[in-house]
Amino acid sequence: MNHPAEVSDPVERVDGRPSVGEGPGALATVDAQWPDIGAAAAELLRVLARHPAAALRIEARFGMRLTLALLGRGGPRPTADDPRFAHPAWRASPVFGRVARLYLVLAQALREVVGVAGLPDIRRRQLSFAVEHLIAALSPANLFLTHPGFYDNLLATRGRSAVTGMYQLLRDLRDNRGLPRQVDPEAFTLGVDIAATPGAVIYRDAICELIQYTPHTEQVDASAILLVGPQINKYYVLDLSPENSLARHALVSGQQVFAVSWRNPTAAQRRWGLADYVEATEQAVEIVWRVTGRHPVKLAGACAGGLTAAAAAARLAAAGDGERIACLSLFVTLLESPHSLADVPAGQDETLARALSRASGDGVVEGAALARAFAWQRPDALVWRFVTHNYVLGETPPASDILYWNSDTTRLPARLHADLLGIYRDDQLRTTGGLRLGDQRIDFSAIEQDVFVLGGAADHIAPWQACYRSMQMFRGRRRFVLGAGGHAQAIVSPPGPKRAHAARGFWVNDNHELGPAEWRRGARAAGTSWWPDWIDWCRAHGGPTVPAPEVFGNDDFEPIESAPGRYVRQR
Repeated sequence: MNHPAEVSDPVERVDGRPSVGEGPGALATVDAQWPDIGAAAAELLRVLARHPAAALRIEARFGMRLTLALLGRGGPRPTADDPRFAHPAWRASPVFGRVARLYLVLAQALREVVGVAGLPDIRRRQLSFAVEHLIAALSPANLFLTHPGFYDNLLATRGRSAVTGMYQLLRDLRDNRGLPRQVDPEAFTLGVDIAATPGAVIYRDAICELIQYTPHTEQVDASAILLVGPQINKYYVLDLSPENSLARHALVSGQQVFAVSWRNPTAAQRRWGLADYVEATEQAVEIVWRVTGRHPVKLAGACAGGLTAAAAAARLAAAGDGERIACLSLFVTLLESPHSLADVPAGQDETLARALSRASGDGVVEGAALARAFAWQRPDALVWRFVTHNYVLGETPPASDILYWNSDTTRLPARLHADLLGIYRDDQLRTTGGLRLGDQRIDFSAIEQDVFVLGGAADHIAPWQACYRSMQMFRGRRRFVLGAGGHAQAIVSPPGPKRAHAARGFWVNDNHELGPAEWRRGARAAGTSWWPDWIDWCRAHGGPTVPAPEVFGNDDFEPIESAPGRYVRQR
């Protein structure tokens, strides 16, 4: 049986529309709990009651398939590439094989209900979201008695696996609001084996720290890279363990690298909005520009940090300071609204109003609440897989750097939460002057620099099609790279030997005037890691080669403390 840390997100749904539960809709459903399976089942029954002819056809097909499955003579079969059915007994054992077939027949019938004619498109997507939750919950891999691995581990450990599984279940019910832990919280130590690239904090204010990393080569590009991490979770998705650190890879490749580390806000910072984060990014650009001898900065942002970086570049361009930016890179960043925010299953406007009201009352959106919402957007990969491994099989959570980062959540100020909801709900960045920060409107057409954009083929938070359309907003030369894996996994793509949880492969197509589907059909596989491709792109937009600096900062910005600094350690 594969451990969760050893299963990479496949390249999936590359040409399809993202499901209704995906994208920034999680910002509107931050109070997500265990889904109401009974409500989903009741909704299915109501659909069938309103379409009796379709109900009879589905029932007849279900009965025939069920009979064949019980007799072992037909119907869908479990396959080894489905992580839930990796254990060979699902295919070799008559008992477990029939259990799996019965489940797959039921899943097939439930999905047919969603296909009933006459349902409005939005309602169909909402019903599909509920049905997929129901199907995921009913998997026999989630139960002790119907998983063959439970009995194997029970014998191999002389019963200890059952005790461990029950202990972990009770602990998570008590301490983790019923969700299974995805990682061992003691597996890594910040600054030692994760977020451990040597460097120093050369600037700190109320909202962020600026880290300058130690050069790894004697000669470096005079034009430095500035990494702007997400405000949701911490910056070190760009500096995980040494073999998975994008920052370290850039340093080894002869780049100077700086990074913004955001403070973890509390209710006292409830009024911090996007404008505050954009101003902090502009300040970081100026500091890097001054420290490196006034060479243009290669600005790069991830997720919400990418939106912040793009807005900062637009404001600098409007202010006549655009020459401080050499180029712009956006990793899994949304600048437009996918349909998901308007279609959140709980009720659109009411759900948005409730999310805003709760954040306003608390002052912040708790990181744990956002983590739960994102987890329930992909229940198979982020919930039920860990139910199986932690509880049913009695295995301890893995030591995975990317899962450790994913669990190291941050809070979101109420103002920033409202700003992000407004951007995606109203598609403000698609409208000239639609987004205003203070008295200034944000216009991406003012950005003349070239733009590199990364999308993730299986990204459930920033669907790659929306990232692609976001790339088309810019007027300079553009490069779009479609990486394998989901949201964070698309970023973590180191070259070299294949790593268990690193996404592999990327695709390119130089025709960026096409729609997303046409672009994908014409895209070619370009390698196993996009990191070297990005470094080549950075070199092409860089400055002269100069001796590596021997000290951190300069006379105006002296080192304050060693990387990774103070803010990344805040809980």
